[in-house]
Amino acid sequence: MYNKNNKSCQASNLNVNDCDKQRIYKKITMKLIPFLFVCYVFAYLDRVNIGFAALHIKQDLGFSEAVYGLGAGMFFIGYFLFEVPSNLILEKVGARLTLMRIMIVWGLISGSFAFIQTPMQFYIARFLLGAFEAGFFPGIVLYLTFWYPAAMRGKIIAMFMSAIAVAGIIGGPVSGWLLANMDGVYGWKGWQWMFVVEAIPTVLLGFTVYFALANRPREAKWLSEQEKYIVINALEEENSEQLQKTSHFKHALTDPRLYILGAVYFTISASLYVISFWLPTLIREHGVLNSLDIGMLTAVPYLVGVCGMILISKHSDRTQERRWHVALCMLGGCVGLVVTGLFGESLMVSMIALTCATTCILTAMPVFWTIPTSYMSGSAAAGGIAAINSIGLLGGFTSPALIGWIKSSIGTIDYGLYIFAGLLVVGSIVLLKGISASMLSHPGGRGEHSSSEHIKACARQLG
Repeated sequence: MYNKNNKSCQASNLNVNDCDKQRIYKKITMKLIPFLFVCYVFAYLDRVNIGFAALHIKQDLGFSEAVYGLGAGMFFIGYFLFEVPSNLILEKVGARLTLMRIMIVWGLISGSFAFIQTPMQFYIARFLLGAFEAGFFPGIVLYLTFWYPAAMRGKIIAMFMSAIAVAGIIGGPVSGWLLANMDGVYGWKGWQWMFVVEAIPTVLLGFTVYFALANRPREAKWLSEQEKYIVINALEEENSEQLQKTSHFKHALTDPRLYILGAVYFTISASLYVISFWLPTLIREHGVLNSLDIGMLTAVPYLVGVCGMILISKHSDRTQERRWHVALCMLGGCVGLVVTGLFGESLMVSMIALTCATTCILTAMPVFWTIPTSYMSGSAAAGGIAAINSIGLLGGFTSPALIGWIKSSIGTIDYGLYIFAGLLVVGSIVLLKGISASMLSHPGGRGEHSSSEHIKACARQLG
C-alpha cells in the first residue's frame, strides 16, 4: 500500500511516519483549502467592490470624495466592534455554523448596496457589512490551527490568503464588465447590477459551508481513524512541547505581543486598502476611462502578487524565519507607494510601482499570521487572533477616510501614499524591535526525533 510513498520518503530522507503525515496533510489541504479559498475570494470582493462602484456612485448619487472615503472605512468600524465576540463564538460552537451565518448575512447586505441613495444609507450599509462579516478571516485563521502545526502554516495561510489577489484578478475584469455592459438593463445602473450579481455566490456558498467543512479533525468523515489520530496527536505534542504557549484569552490580553502585532498589522492593512479602494481611481486619473479597461489593469498587480505570496511564504516555511520576511516585504511596499507618488504622471511607472507595492504588502500578510498562531492556542488563539485583526483593520478605516479627505482638500492622493509608506517603515521597525526571535522560540523540544522535527521535515517537503 505504501510502496510508492516509501520510495519517495527514502529519496527525501523522510521515514515512513513522516511520509504518512505528508500524505495526510496533502489530503487535508486538498479538502479544505480550495473551498475556503473560493469563500474568501467572494468575501474580499464584496468588501472592496465599492472601489469599482465609486467611479459611478459618486457621479450618480452626488457623493464627494470625503463621503466615499468615510463610507468605505465604516466597514472596519463594524468589523472592529464585533470581531472578537464572533471568533470566541466560533471556538465554542464550531466553524460550520459560524461561517455559514457570516456568509449568508453579509451576502444579503452586500446585495442591498444596489438600493442606497443617501450618504447616511451608505454609511449604515458599510457598517453593517463589517459587523456581519466580522470573524470570517480570523475565524479561518483560527480554523486552520485546528488542522495544521505551526511549521506548515506559512504556505497554507498564503494559499488561503492568495484569494485576496485572485479577487483582484477576477473581480477587476468582472466588475468592469458589469459596469460597462449592464448599465441601463431593466432600468438599473451598472453598479447596482454589480453589487447584486457579486453577492449571489456568497449567499449560495454560505449554505454549502455546513456540509463542506468539518469543525475539527475528529469530526472529519473523510479521514480514517488512524489519520485522525496522527493529526490530533501532532497538534497535542506540539502544544505540550511549547511550554510558553498562551492558552487563555485573558492572558493574551495582558501579553504585550498582542498589541505590538496589532500595531504592525494596522500599518499593513492601512497600506493594502490604499491600493484596494483607490487603484481604480488612480488608473482612471491616468486617462483610462473605459470601465472594462480599468478592470483589466487592476488585475495586473494582483496577478503578480499571488505568485509572490506563495513563493515567499514557502521560503519562510523552509527557513522557519518569520520576522524578517514580514519586515522586508513591508519595506518593499513602502518603496512601491513612494515611487507611485513621485512618478505618478506615467501610467507604466505607476503600474510597475503599484505592482511592487501590492505584491510586497500581500505577501507580508500570510507570513505575519504565522507569528501569533505560533504562541497562542485555545481561547487565546480565538480571541487573540481576532483582537490583532480588529486592531489592524482599523487601518482599513483610516486609509480610505484619510485619503478621501486629502483628495477632496488638495486634489491628489500623493501625500496619502507617502503617509502610509512611512507607516510601513514604522511598522517594520516595531516588529523587529518589539518581537524578538527568542519571544517566538518554542522550548521543550525533545531532540531530533521529536514530533516537531518530523512536522518541519514534512513542511519542507510540502514546500
